[in-house]
Amino acid sequence: MSPDHATWVAIAGPTASGKTALALAFGLERPVEIVSVDSALVYRGMDIGTAKPTEQEQAQVPHHLIDIRDPKEAYSAAEFVRDATGLLHAIRQRGAVPLLVGGTMLYFKALFEGLDDMPPAQPALRAELEAEAQQRGWPALHADLQRIDPVTAARLAPNDSQRIGRALEVYRATGQPLSSFHRRAAPDPKQPLHIDGLPGALLSLEPLDRGWLHERIAQRFDAMLAHGLVDEVQALRARGDLTPELPSMRCVGYRQAWAALDSAQAEGRSALNERELAQLRETGIYATRQLAKRQLTWLRSMPARLALPCDAPHAHTAALQRLRTLLD
Repeated sequence: MSPDHATWVAIAGPTASGKTALALAFGLERPVEIVSVDSALVYRGMDIGTAKPTEQEQAQVPHHLIDIRDPKEAYSAAEFVRDATGLLHAIRQRGAVPLLVGGTMLYFKALFEGLDDMPPAQPALRAELEAEAQQRGWPALHADLQRIDPVTAARLAPNDSQRIGRALEVYRATGQPLSSFHRRAAPDPKQPLHIDGLPGALLSLEPLDRGWLHERIAQRFDAMLAHGLVDEVQALRARGDLTPELPSMRCVGYRQAWAALDSAQAEGRSALNERELAQLRETGIYATRQLAKRQLTWLRSMPARLALPCDAPHAHTAALQRLRTLLD
């Protein structure tokens, strides 16, 4: 499917697939503004572990929805839809092309399909679930979720306490799986995608060789460690008002670094030893690979996407040409 004329393009893909580089390169050709579709980039002070665009890159092409929340604050999918939709219209009024760039698939789903009303929070039920997790562990509760709501469980990591807890809370409060509240029809692959009446396209960067992506993930995590990921997390811990249960600290890389620093602190040290650094590298890369797997699963369920092999020869040049075709 190719829309007759896209007024925006979403560039999605698993982590480390080259989304940012593609968007920045296209920004050299024509007036472009990037709307970040990334639940980690919204947080201030979280730069290294999120691979946040540098100040130079953000000066090169205007970016939006970056550094808009303190790490102790939440940012919901509904807030993202409100903000991103307003930005799409504003960017077009300025005569620029909106590029929606990122890998937070819940945000994309909410933009394309909308969000149904969710049941309100149930603090008493959540407290019961937290106590149960203390006894059994979150992976066990994830297994429970797999039995009652496999659709939701498939997109969550076994230790994603926030989202597993919310899904089980909804089920216990209503008797219905969380996925049943997402009942809007999927986009018709024969028709252009629309966001608030504006037609557009979803460009999906997907590797043919999973090993290629795994190597890039490892290289990027090594670069994060070299550039001070552990120091960044130490500074966040030193604030004193953040906990590992917050959405910001549940982000891949931050969660693993926080746990490693907890281990060192338990032994009376503030710095990681060689063994702990090696373990952090292993767990961080593994968690990032699992994230990429979930991202690809979601993308491949989207019939309206335009898939491009990001590891093919001359993939970057081909993707740029596809962008030009979509927007000309």
